This record gives sequence, structure tokens and C-alpha cells, in this order.
Amino acid sequence: MSIKSNLLAAATLLTLTGTAWAGDSAANISVMDPYARSSTASSATGAAFMMLKNGTDQDDRLVAVKSDIAERVELHTHIEDANGVMKMREVEGGFEVAAGETHMLKRGGDHVMFLGLKQPLSDGDIIPLTLTFEKAGDVMIEVPVDLARKPKAGGDHGAKTH
Repeated sequence: MSIKSNLLAAATLLTLTGTAWAGDSAANISVMDPYARSSTASSATGAAFMMLKNGTDQDDRLVAVKSDIAERVELHTHIEDANGVMKMREVEGGFEVAAGETHMLKRGGDHVMFLGLKQPLSDGDIIPLTLTFEKAGDVMIEVPVDLARKPKAGGDHGAKTH
């Protein structure tokens, strides 16, 4: 990677270190440490992961997601079948984010699924994503593609709002 590419990547990360807030500041739903990836360069699918924090005294629910990078964008989870095999399933009702709690969207659990990617995900790309909450409304974030992140890796990178 060239010095110019390294500087651009560093500047991008610095702009993504904040927190995205849903609606006005009273809504107090924050999105932290978002990242996206695909399993291979030629994958037709990808996923996004993040922490959702509800700083209010009312339960809320992530009910939908939207992005132009794929033909379909869905909320998914992994469910273990009777034979102990993990299978991915769409979650129709969304994910509850309890009052004062954090809900993790992570590998092997709840996540945002991109089906029918319109182009490959490349390390460092930024994906615009709209999260729709039952009470807080729409939250537009920018999610960096991080193909090198390990499953248990975390951090304090935030999402940049539009």
C-alpha cells in the first residue's frame, strides 16, 4: 500500500470514530463499531456488524435495513437446528434493543445480510446503510469494509451519520 493510500485510510478511520445518533439527541440510540465484510472477493453476499446502544428508558426495535449495494438487505440471525447445525435465517420482526442496553450484531449471531451484491466489497470501501428503528426512526450510517477483521475483534470505531 502506498503512503498516499495509508494516509487516506487513516483519515477515513479518523472521520469514523464518532457515534451515530438516531433521530434527535433525545432518541439516544447509538451505533458503534460498525464494519462490513464478505467471505471472498467474488462473494455475492456480505454482512455488516455493529453495536446498537439504547440510551433511553424505552425499549426500541431495529425493524429494517436498506442499502443500494445489494439486491436485498435483510436482518439475519443464526439458529442451531436439531442436529446441531447452525443455519442463517431472516428475522422478520427485527431485533429488540432494550432500554439502557446494548444489542450486538456480530458474526455467528444477529447481523445485517447483503444478498446479491452489485459489486465486490473491497477493503476500505464505505457502505451507506439506513437502519430503521420502530421508535427512533431512520438512522443513516456509513459502514467501512474491513476484510481483515477477526471474528472476536472489536474496537471503538463509530459510524458517521449523513
